[in-house]
Amino acid sequence: MKKFIAILLVSASQFIVAQYPKDYFRSPLDIPINLSGTFGELRPNHFHSGLDIRTNNQEGLPVYAAADGIIVRIKVSTFGYGKALYIAHPNGYTTVYGHLQKFSDKIEAYVKAEQYRQKSFEVELYPSTLKVTQSEIIALSGNSGGSGGPHLHFEFRDTASEKIINPMAFGMNKLIKDTYAPIVSSIMVYPVNDSTYVNKGNVPVSLSLQKQVDGTFLASKVFANGKIGFAINSVDLSTNSYNKNGIYKVATYVNGSPNFGYEFDTFAFDESKHINYFIDFNRYKKLKQRFQKLFKKEYYPLSIVNHNTKDGILDIKSGSNYTYKIEVFDFHGNKTVVNIPISFENAPANKLITTSNANYYIKAKSDYNFEFEKTAVYLPVNALYENAYLNISEKDGVLDIDNNYEAIQNGLTVSLDISHLSEEDQKKAFVANVYGLKLDYNSSFRKGTKVSAKIKSFGKFKVGIDNVPPRIYNPNFIEGSNISKLSTLSVSISDALSGIDSYNAYLNGEWILMEYDYKTKKLVHNLKDGKVIPGKNEIKIVVTDELDNVTTFTSNFIY
Repeated sequence: MKKFIAILLVSASQFIVAQYPKDYFRSPLDIPINLSGTFGELRPNHFHSGLDIRTNNQEGLPVYAAADGIIVRIKVSTFGYGKALYIAHPNGYTTVYGHLQKFSDKIEAYVKAEQYRQKSFEVELYPSTLKVTQSEIIALSGNSGGSGGPHLHFEFRDTASEKIINPMAFGMNKLIKDTYAPIVSSIMVYPVNDSTYVNKGNVPVSLSLQKQVDGTFLASKVFANGKIGFAINSVDLSTNSYNKNGIYKVATYVNGSPNFGYEFDTFAFDESKHINYFIDFNRYKKLKQRFQKLFKKEYYPLSIVNHNTKDGILDIKSGSNYTYKIEVFDFHGNKTVVNIPISFENAPANKLITTSNANYYIKAKSDYNFEFEKTAVYLPVNALYENAYLNISEKDGVLDIDNNYEAIQNGLTVSLDISHLSEEDQKKAFVANVYGLKLDYNSSFRKGTKVSAKIKSFGKFKVGIDNVPPRIYNPNFIEGSNISKLSTLSVSISDALSGIDSYNAYLNGEWILMEYDYKTKKLVHNLKDGKVIPGKNEIKIVVTDELDNVTTFTSNFIY
């Protein structure tokens, strides 16, 4: 019966993948496909939603439409996917192409016309008449937006629901050579509650691993009583890539019976924020190690888990022995197996009772408002995933919220008194994260004599003031010079604190398009736009930061 259930669960997973068309879509690039990122890969504050395809560390490769369709969305953004295209296909799926350098001529002309009409580099457009055919060149690959290096982000979505789907399920796995099994580098075992002991302690324990002659791994034996759970630190490699990518699927068994599992086939965008609950967030913040938890508690906001299995929590009973097996897969079926022997052990006679020095106990299902002399913090219902102890205090106008790295589900609202500031400084005040002598900006709003911000991480907060305007520097032309041999006009822009909010350029009094790349801090105007006139031209660039500090640059040149 146990074997039948295990086969049934594997078959159900295979059925989900099998429902997608395998030969409908082509590769978006004409080069061998090597990956720098996989679907569901663990990233800061989110799961990766597609494949990152390496472009040999270069930009400008032709990007092809994966199938016939209509371009339904075009987004140009300083951050995120940068320049991105969304193509809806008649079979009910949408493909997404991100971090592009530029669009094809017909798309570029449409986008640029809209940018000039809206007088904005950043645009989000929803055309309905831009049709493409399979293998049509739609763009050139690039490094735009929040990209860390040249590559193509390639993504699949269900058009109706907008749920993200693993591109491998559409046959993209056939384009990638992968004979390497996932790597499980370490395993943690956790006491799930205060009455559980693991290896005579009530704290997480790291297990050692030894490779066996059959290729599986044997972990050091666990001695426990009460309820325990496990987590793995695991990555996957592919044959022609050195990147440490995300795994596809995990299945666990207790004495041969299915216990817990998940697979990255599909998820909704609003689930991505829950990654900090999926991992051991405390360990990640301290050691930058992402351990994926193989158990869930009562509240679990992720659909990737196999709901036909149990919760992953083992209740270790007196007189019993257990074998806990972990199977880790990549999409090509390569598998790594770890076996963990577990035995019951009585709790130590002198129990070490861990006490908290925190001054507040926060229940996740309640809301709280803490007010101090000059600061306040509001925690809404479900601000946290679980009940937790928090240290909340104020000293010298600094609000300190510290709880040893608890993951936040919904943002907290921090409010700070600014009545002591001049009226002018109040307009420039914001809620700042305090890191020693360094202040980091939080998008803030004022109401009366308070400034507030919604925050998503604990720390120290105080009033910051930004009255320093942005910088405009390093123009690629000299005042009064002849620029006839240039193809672009460019300047660098930066802001020391609150960050760039807007930038506008005017040539002879008329708005012109300048593209902004925050990574290089460059604003660039393409002279092919045809906005310069023969003879003398005047350019004016106006840059504003988030707190309305303004800098203006004016210069003349000859063309």
